[in-house]
Amino acid sequence: MGVYAMSAVTAVTAQDTHRIHRTLHVPPDLVALQMRTALEDLGADAIKTGMLCTRATIEAVLETVAGCAAGTPLIVDPVLTASSGETLLEPDADATLRERLVRRAYLVTPNAPEAARLTGRPVTNQNEMLAAGRRMLAMGAHAALITGGHIGGAVVTDLLITEAEVREFAADRLDTPHTHGTGCTLASAIAAGIAKGQTLIDATAEGHAYVQRAIRTAPGLGGGRGPLNHLA
Repeated sequence: MGVYAMSAVTAVTAQDTHRIHRTLHVPPDLVALQMRTALEDLGADAIKTGMLCTRATIEAVLETVAGCAAGTPLIVDPVLTASSGETLLEPDADATLRERLVRRAYLVTPNAPEAARLTGRPVTNQNEMLAAGRRMLAMGAHAALITGGHIGGAVVTDLLITEAEVREFAADRLDTPHTHGTGCTLASAIAAGIAKGQTLIDATAEGHAYVQRAIRTAPGLGGGRGPLNHLA
């Protein structure tokens, strides 16, 4: 996507295309140290969060961002469960994610089940997606992108909600099991666009198109939900 990405590892997993077999959480102070060393030396034009696992890790990330990159756009991908169903965020961390991380977000990118868990409301159609997005704005987020892959239909529609407008990003549903990491890929692609100085709408449009290409050209690896083609 034309940017240099630096990663702070929050967990080590043993996983394949079928499921996550084991997860080991990285201590929160080490997560924070990974972030600080990168931010203080190289800096960042955007920060994207993914699998944060615990309340202590979320708090460590927030404190580090406040101390090293207070004005940097924060894209929050609220990774709550794996594609195979395993819980990736401990239940006692939900409130911290809602009340502190979402509030700090320039953009939050939940799928429909994640939006339902964050807002405490059902998200089963476009009207409920829109209501959930507006609820996240009320929680403090600058913008919300609710992805529609879990909503039925031949066309998948993602909704980008800001105070000013609502934009739809639609694509035909692709008949493939190879969608492992789709949400993470989309949020990362949008973060890359924002880091390059694109508007939120342009970054979302470019990220959406990129993910569609990555799904269409997925290499078909593994016997379960295989990975996308990130070199599409």
